[in-house]
Amino acid sequence: MKPSATTFSSTATLDVGKTPNFVKVTVITIFSFSVITLLYFFPSSPFPSSISFSITTPQQIKNKASLVSPRPKKTLPPPPLTVGDRTGIVDDNGAMTEDFVIGEFEPSAMDEFRNLTGGRGETSTKEGGKLTRVKYERFRVCEESTRDYIPCLDNVEEIKRLNLSGSLVMYERHCPEEGKGLDCLVPMPKGYKRSIPWPRSRDEVWFSNVPHARLVEDKGGQNWIALKKDKFVFPGGGTQFIHGADQYLNQISEMVPEIAFGQRARIALDIGCGVASFGAFLLQRNVTTLSIAPKDVHENQIQFALERGLPAMAAVLSTKRLLYPSQAFDLIHCSRCRIDWTRNEMQDLTRRICWELVKKEGYIAIWRKTLNNSCYLSRDSGAQPPLCDSNDDLDSVWYVSLSPCITRLPENGYGANVTTWPERLHYPPDRLQSIRMDATYSRKELFKAESNYWNEIIESYVRAFHWKQMDFRNVMDMRAGFGGFAAALHDLEVDCWVMNVVPVSEFNTLPVIYDRGLIGVMHDWYTLSHEAFRVFALGIILAASFIAVIAPVPEGIALASALSLKSETDRSLSQKVEPGEELMLERCETFDTYPRTYDLLHAASLFSAEQRRHKCKISSIMLEMDRMLRPGGTVYIRDSISVMSELQEIATAMRWMCVLRDTGEGPHASWKILTCDKRIP
Repeated sequence: MKPSATTFSSTATLDVGKTPNFVKVTVITIFSFSVITLLYFFPSSPFPSSISFSITTPQQIKNKASLVSPRPKKTLPPPPLTVGDRTGIVDDNGAMTEDFVIGEFEPSAMDEFRNLTGGRGETSTKEGGKLTRVKYERFRVCEESTRDYIPCLDNVEEIKRLNLSGSLVMYERHCPEEGKGLDCLVPMPKGYKRSIPWPRSRDEVWFSNVPHARLVEDKGGQNWIALKKDKFVFPGGGTQFIHGADQYLNQISEMVPEIAFGQRARIALDIGCGVASFGAFLLQRNVTTLSIAPKDVHENQIQFALERGLPAMAAVLSTKRLLYPSQAFDLIHCSRCRIDWTRNEMQDLTRRICWELVKKEGYIAIWRKTLNNSCYLSRDSGAQPPLCDSNDDLDSVWYVSLSPCITRLPENGYGANVTTWPERLHYPPDRLQSIRMDATYSRKELFKAESNYWNEIIESYVRAFHWKQMDFRNVMDMRAGFGGFAAALHDLEVDCWVMNVVPVSEFNTLPVIYDRGLIGVMHDWYTLSHEAFRVFALGIILAASFIAVIAPVPEGIALASALSLKSETDRSLSQKVEPGEELMLERCETFDTYPRTYDLLHAASLFSAEQRRHKCKISSIMLEMDRMLRPGGTVYIRDSISVMSELQEIATAMRWMCVLRDTGEGPHASWKILTCDKRIP
């Protein structure tokens, strides 16, 4: 059989590969490629100073005049890039801004934007109308009649509408509706002077700063207050201690030595405080006393207390819980606080609520609250007042009605087992574990970390800004957390007291603040409408109990612990709005203090938090800060750079003098410090 074509072709190919000519051609080809490779990839100099790689053709090598490589030709830089106009979306630090506008804009849209963000803007536009920023005009000064104005306590229109004249309810909070709040700067009295520094202010204040002589006429004979030339002086007396508060406190210590002022008794509440002389002299014994009284016929008593440099706020014990947590106070003093302690019914009530009469001497009687629930549970069935529901949130205090029932004590003893002062300031209290917050296992670490954080920051403030020489006395921390800011001021011996404000929208850390031996209050810089409140909390029962904490005495002196009252039971929140009542819009709420009462306002991350919630205009909070701040006072705002531009605009419109500073993290951090001074004209 003949071989196929495929077989023949394969055999021929193998024969050619074995011939001598083919082998010679192959060797020459491989050698040539090797030489070309050497010429391409190795430098001409045999000893180069540094390793480099270049590609050169054989013709270029042949034409070289020397072994040294020629210098490369100088190349021209590329033409500059064309940069478009900045839109303002990102600032110089690379952070997104809040006030950018892209492209053309509609004037009507900008008007709407200004109405939503604060309203008082004039606009400045870039050429072509491509970039618009909202600016604030200078705020006007309010009428002279508003110089002592407390918006939520002086709402005459609402008090008349509700027909509250003659009722204690008229002294509770009735905030203005949206659009009727403060939109101007509260004026200072004529002749206002910088406040007398502490501790001299405890005994004397300028008449021109609180120009009200009615209290002298009403209470001068009781050794409360006197007018001497251009100053009010405070001899230290009171309705029940005409011979002086110091002697009065000595008598109490002798009656009950275990009260141990400044150790076991650290935080006190004085109800119906007058000009706060009781609290003033307790300070000498290392006791911080929060003095409260309504803005009633003696309407300026709290104003005098604050001008003296004493912790105080306007408040009344009526139908709503006080804005403090359960088990907050080691001592409660009630001297002629609208309660007739001499009536037999009151003596019977104290027995039924398990108060033990410890000592009675003259016009002073001292009761002690029970330590556990055993006394409550051993009462006869049907005893009145009843115990509150076990699921009642005792620390919910924002617009919560009082309830005529006895507050149960926690079975675990939380709130009662606090250490003595000053150890309790830095010892994590038991109630740190019971407050509602995200962290479960790391709460003690968070507590200690916050203390260390603020201690480091305040130490730098004291060193760099000379805080000890600035005569800060009345201080407010507007977003207090665990109270680390106040604790740091105490540790660094800045001679002041701090009102720690816990916003309603945050974790309720007030129990921890009080267990540390500090004072504070629940507040919110905005409130929900009735409708929003319904949706948010429909079905929550407004039965709760709180402190109507009083301490009975014949003719009116009393010291004690906590009594819970109950005015309504089993009424859902939806029933709180009367039929036909007009629903309120969301609005900003003001603090229950007089104008010109704080030397230092501290706000850490407050405005960025409010900005994220979109509930309250920043300008409204800033106007409230101006109302509370003394002329000559200072504001420290530590917040995100995203809000600093607007804060500076508003501060300038309020005539504050401000400086923007870097934090310790440096100029490119996402946080800044805005320090502002409210100058005396």
